[in-house]
Amino acid sequence: MGEEESCGIGHPPDLNGVAVVSLDGESLADYRAAMARADKVADEQLGSYMLLSWYDRDRDFESPQHSSECHQDSATPGYVDYGLNHGATLKVEFEQGRFVFFYMPVDLQA
Repeated sequence: MGEEESCGIGHPPDLNGVAVVSLDGESLADYRAAMARADKVADEQLGSYMLLSWYDRDRDFESPQHSSECHQDSATPGYVDYGLNHGATLKVEFEQGRFVFFYMPVDLQA
């Protein structure tokens, strides 16, 4: 088995179990407007939620910061990998990836 096969290079991320909301028809001024809109979607779909990771293509900025540094040769950006591996169940995306947010539900009864 070659290195490409073992580490998944070139394969899209597995979004199984993640609801994806694409809001490509909404043109937003900036990251803050996108985050406010994405938070509203998360509230509607999840109730109590936590924002796990995000990406702002306008500024080429992600959170967690530098999470893509170890993913330079991977088809999956670090912020996507982080969200998926930390419990994300909702992805909200604007304008074909201009802004992307990963959320998980939070149980406040615990």
